[in-house]
Amino acid sequence: MSTIKQFKRTAIKKNHPLLSSIKSIIETAFYGNNVVPISLVSDAYHLARKSPSVIVTDLPVEGALALDLPEDAKILVHNDGAIVGRTAAARRVIGQPGVDEKKYSALLREAIFEGANKYYYRGDVVVGLNENFMVAAHLLVPIGYEANFYAYLLNFQPFNARYQQRYQQSQPYNENDLYLYCDPDWRHPDYPLGLTLFDPKRNVAAILGLRYFGELKKATLTLAWATAHRNGYLACHGGVKQFQLANKTYTMATYGLSGSGKSTITLASHGQKYHVTVLHDDAFIIDQETGATTALEPTYFDKTQDYPMDSEQVKYLLTCQNVGVTLDEHHQKVLVTEDIRNNNGRAMKSRFATPNRVDHLTQSLDAVYWIMKDESLPPVIRIDDPMLAAVFGATLATQRSSAENVADHVDLQALVIEPFANPFRCYPLAEDYLHFKQLFTKQKTTCYILNTGSFNGYNIPPNVTLEMIEKIIDETAGFTPFGPVKGLSYSPVPWYQPDFDSPVYRQQFITAMKRRLAFIQEMNTKNNGYDALPEETMVRIQQILLELTT
Repeated sequence: MSTIKQFKRTAIKKNHPLLSSIKSIIETAFYGNNVVPISLVSDAYHLARKSPSVIVTDLPVEGALALDLPEDAKILVHNDGAIVGRTAAARRVIGQPGVDEKKYSALLREAIFEGANKYYYRGDVVVGLNENFMVAAHLLVPIGYEANFYAYLLNFQPFNARYQQRYQQSQPYNENDLYLYCDPDWRHPDYPLGLTLFDPKRNVAAILGLRYFGELKKATLTLAWATAHRNGYLACHGGVKQFQLANKTYTMATYGLSGSGKSTITLASHGQKYHVTVLHDDAFIIDQETGATTALEPTYFDKTQDYPMDSEQVKYLLTCQNVGVTLDEHHQKVLVTEDIRNNNGRAMKSRFATPNRVDHLTQSLDAVYWIMKDESLPPVIRIDDPMLAAVFGATLATQRSSAENVADHVDLQALVIEPFANPFRCYPLAEDYLHFKQLFTKQKTTCYILNTGSFNGYNIPPNVTLEMIEKIIDETAGFTPFGPVKGLSYSPVPWYQPDFDSPVYRQQFITAMKRRLAFIQEMNTKNNGYDALPEETMVRIQQILLELTT
């Protein structure tokens, strides 16, 4: 069995490393008289379709029986209120500077006491889809939030008979099962945006005052990624696909925030030019010893902005959130997508959307692609220096998207740095930096930057990005030195040519690199240096700035 659910009585001691106040408070709630266990995803479907807040469309679920759903299952719609994205500002992690465990233990005890007068559904799932890494996760959600409960069982892998057997045969880890307590109705004057509280070393979390389903999904992944990280894996917020070519395979991973093009690139069919296998578009782990990759989820939680009702992808939807409903010419209830109702419309999409879907790849990665939105960069850059590849990952520059619930004054067009495109990290950033650096050295993984934003005033559309990836795979992409910068080269594309003879462009790139340097310097002191990076990262960027100014 993979993770620990039960303890010997003689081991239940105050000094046990897997026990803590937060862990005990959250797990205890799972055994109350007010808890209703739901083990079958079909039962969760029936609960959701009868929920007052749910709309049952007339659109059938493709392959319902294979998904353990009723044969006549329909796509369900559930909508939130004003907040339709993830609230990063609500996040608190035990063990990080300034997060007082005693304070949050008391707050959590009160929250669970206040919520004890209502009933909760309990669901149990597997996170990780290969026997080398499977962890059990348990969720409590109040009655009235059946749509989120159903979506959770769809997003991860319910414990059906097959997975119960596989889980029993999986690699054991000296780690707790994951426990998540959720109460969207919780309110507290000190936390107007809600609270997501994590004790990652004991694999527990509380999601309080937040309705958006993405909070449940990412909270679970936060704990699962931390578990993987402690046990010899690289935790990755990104997508993986593999191309079967005439005489080889080509396995690539893309890393980017929601809205950067990560899913578009990972799930692209490339006009059927290649036989493509997809691992996942959002969450996976890399074995640091072998380079093998494992998906953590069977389904896809996709934005619906690119799925009009006549899109082929609509037939693979399972449940939708924050989208509209209208009547078609046959008087049937159908979807209004493309973010007409609001930003960040979402849908759970089944694994059948990618016909060549796999859950595990034994081949190590041939290439990593950092997806950025940085106007100082052309569409494709190759990084030949392993240290510099990790430095650019640690200073990945991009833009926020409508998938996030941010304050009104935040400019979504402003450039931000999100290391390795993973805002869900709950351990020091330097650990990821060193592990990715090892990936580029030990595994000999090639590294590229994809700019999916704009350059020289011209937007970079998806077809340009996909065409450049295809040229790299076909080994027809020519690369030329990126001006005076050692270790970087770019593939020339008309209208997107960097001109280092232009003082304007040179200064634009210098400014972008200074922004990265400033980020590293900030991390040296922020939160008492919790996310400080090795000095070599700062030195390497300073070398680039020197190359640009001499």
